[in-house]
Amino acid sequence: MRLDQCLAQVLPHVSRARIQQWIREGRVRVNEATPRPRDPVLGGETVVVDVPPAESGEWQAQEIPLEICFEDQDLLVLNKPPDIVVHPGAGNPDQTLLNALLHHSPELAVLPRAGIVHRLDKETSGLMVVARNEAARLDLIEQLSQRSLKREYLAVVTGRLISGGTVEEPIGRNPRDRTRMAVVPGGKPAITHYRIERRFRQHTLVRVRLETGRTHQIRVHMAYVGFAVFGDPVYGGRLRIPPDSSLDFAQTLRGFHRQALHATRLGLIHPRTGQEMEWEAGPPDDMRQLIEALEEDARAHPNADGGAAE
Repeated sequence: MRLDQCLAQVLPHVSRARIQQWIREGRVRVNEATPRPRDPVLGGETVVVDVPPAESGEWQAQEIPLEICFEDQDLLVLNKPPDIVVHPGAGNPDQTLLNALLHHSPELAVLPRAGIVHRLDKETSGLMVVARNEAARLDLIEQLSQRSLKREYLAVVTGRLISGGTVEEPIGRNPRDRTRMAVVPGGKPAITHYRIERRFRQHTLVRVRLETGRTHQIRVHMAYVGFAVFGDPVYGGRLRIPPDSSLDFAQTLRGFHRQALHATRLGLIHPRTGQEMEWEAGPPDDMRQLIEALEEDARAHPNADGGAAE
């Protein structure tokens, strides 16, 4: 296997482009020799990677409210609201969750991405864990790699599911639109499990469990099986309002302008103590009101196509 391909597998938290950059900069040594990205490895070599320090000079601490569910010397567990970007990037240079973390815990500035080891999309709410030191960061990355860090989501999807299931399809960049993800041959392996929480007339509340953590994974996989996350501006398709809906219900559906997706449960093994820990957070007000409106509509149409809520 090519060296850059091999390192991308054993360092899943680092992009292949970044690994290639490190190799070209001479930061990677294989059996004491300086390799090229395309050089082959056979197994058994000693590889040393000199990881550069985090480029945090441009990140500014900003006083932004945080809902902290747990905090100790190693971890921060946060309940992220919708409408906040996790990490600065193009179009979002500041006012992100990272800027808020640097204000709350200035020592995070020495860590890559201020200790953030996994992300939520801007419009997705819910639980996230942040490492407060390098040992905890590497441990959490290993838990993500070994799939022992448990993440469950609540999602309202369009359509009335008959049963739960599993989607195991590779995800990569959409070849026709590089800003979107898609199920594509040769993409990164991705596994999503889902089960029904409640059924409504033409929507379903599902609980989703991730085994992998690909970009937009839940949104892409649920759209792939024909039950897109409600309100998703990228993968959701056209808004469908059930027949004979009340004016208030129709306005509620039209007024929900983000994907109805919330990270409701987080489980991990504490990096220092080895203790299994778990947190749970209910959806924010906008998603809770959407679910209540769906339940009320289903009760108002008990004999309509799709039946009452279950």
